[in-house]
Amino acid sequence: MQSISFSENIENYIEENLGSEFLKKYKEYYMSDGVQYLRLSSLIEDKDRVIKNLAAQGVILEEVPSIDNAYIVKDEKRIAGKTLEFILGKYYLQSLSSMLPPLVLDPHPDEKILDLCAAPGSKTTQIAELMNNRGTLYANEISADRLKSLVFNIDKMSLINAGVLKSKGEELSKSFSNYFDKILVDAPCSALGILQKRGEVSNWWNIQKVEKIVETQMRLLVSAVKMLKEGGEIVYSTCTLTLEENEYMLHRFMKNYPVELVEFKLPVKSMPGLTKYNGELLSEELSKTHRIVPWEINSEGFFVSKLRKIGETESMKKNSFHKTKNRLINWKNRDINNYLLKLADYYGFETDVFEQYNYLMGRDDIYFINAEWESDDLDLFVRVGAKFGSVIKNNILQLNSLASQVIGKYATKNIIELDDKAMIDIYLKGGVIKRLSGTPGQVIVKYNGYIIGCGVFTGEGLKSQFPRPFRTQEIVL
Repeated sequence: MQSISFSENIENYIEENLGSEFLKKYKEYYMSDGVQYLRLSSLIEDKDRVIKNLAAQGVILEEVPSIDNAYIVKDEKRIAGKTLEFILGKYYLQSLSSMLPPLVLDPHPDEKILDLCAAPGSKTTQIAELMNNRGTLYANEISADRLKSLVFNIDKMSLINAGVLKSKGEELSKSFSNYFDKILVDAPCSALGILQKRGEVSNWWNIQKVEKIVETQMRLLVSAVKMLKEGGEIVYSTCTLTLEENEYMLHRFMKNYPVELVEFKLPVKSMPGLTKYNGELLSEELSKTHRIVPWEINSEGFFVSKLRKIGETESMKKNSFHKTKNRLINWKNRDINNYLLKLADYYGFETDVFEQYNYLMGRDDIYFINAEWESDDLDLFVRVGAKFGSVIKNNILQLNSLASQVIGKYATKNIIELDDKAMIDIYLKGGVIKRLSGTPGQVIVKYNGYIIGCGVFTGEGLKSQFPRPFRTQEIVL
């Protein structure tokens, strides 16, 4: 049981705009224990194994009937964010409400998709999975710190269909015009729907701050519609309750841009968007939007809407991509083919494994992304796909641990399975397992049926190559 403080500003706003009964139930809900949810990765082939292994650790999953791969988490030991399965990206801890915008977006592999405000990556990774880790996904984030979280989560979930941009979303239309099929604008907001998670909101919340946030949201929507192809769709969502950031925002936006609201159904209970604001009657079309009421679905308060572009718009700048020395190459390109053939021979890969991807060659590092992914200017991106490997001495391509989690299932040799918790603990901390010896060289490492990364046999033993960013997190075995 926890106590959530509602400031006078918040109480007055909710009572005035949503009613005293709403305020009462809102307080009661957030005084209660919340429900934890997770999203199992739709890319994993060992779903039953994951559920069984979690149950053995005391993490019991209860399926949410209406949403694929969504589960209620019963976790008395509070270790769901510390398991090996979590750090290997077998699942993502995410509220039920947060899972809804990507489902409404309904992305497909043959579409160009943009997540305009992507960090920390819950919705980006869900979109990538809904695309079956294929097609063209761009994920944009301007904050350097949040960008690190976004890349971390893309890597953790073993995704190879995303290019990461670092740009002000409001200005991204300078680079893209009528380019995307679908765009998610999960906008920064005043967070009134997630006070249980963001209690500090009460310390600063007032209507003047909301009005400043609204200005940013409007600029993001304007940028999004200019980047969208005619006939394309925008999903605009927030985790707040205010009309200014939700219905009234769309009411104003729709007056000036060629869009229409699209009707859609949600797999959870919701209420239609409001059509009255401060005594002003708004467009009846706003009833096609959805408000998620926390106590009705045992999750966060959210607003979700879908817009379709029905006319032309003009960006500040038309697409004018310059020629870049960076380029994606396929596996047959002479710059990489010899490396891949040697890797195939070493691990027993069939060469058609490599046909699924295109590659970006750096000085020593090589990145890979699914072969369907498209871009006209790679220089716009801070990261394309995921790290495939590094060229080391003797001109050998050494596989990256994260890449091994994507293609390791195709390997037929140079694989080692660790068989006890003491060894896996050393491995996960980046150490050397001195009790093991083998022929010098790299191996793919498995534990409990999972591919967990790579290691290298040296004269000392098996040296871990578990990714450094993941070693800082406590992992309960």
